Amino acid sequence: MIKVLLVEDNPMICEMIVERLEMMGYQASYAVSGEIVLEQAPAEQPDVILMDISLPGLDGWETTVKLKADPRTQHIPVIALTAHAMVEVRERSLAAGCSDFEVKPVNFNRLAQKIETLAARNS
Repeated sequence: MIKVLLVEDNPMICEMIVERLEMMGYQASYAVSGEIVLEQAPAEQPDVILMDISLPGLDGWETTVKLKADPRTQHIPVIALTAHAMVEVRERSLAAGCSDFEVKPVNFNRLAQKIETLAARNS
């Protein structure tokens, strides 16, 4: 079973995405901030991290840079999640170390394909 760790500060969005991921057969957990995921990811070792870009405190870009700099988490693929569909946001996400990019509202079929592809590459 693929383990997915969602980083999302909005409780309603978090609950909806985690519930949907579980219905799709993934083992899903969440962190509500960049600071928390930096502690949680090394312990959980998820197969994929879904990273909200607009987090308070450490934003998703800064958090991804830190995850990629940590030998314990640098191998975990990160998919950026954002409501901003601009090319600049996508480019900045990829430059920060994200493996892929998904725009909110989430297209779960497309997201599942990305999760499956990245998890398979990482195993």
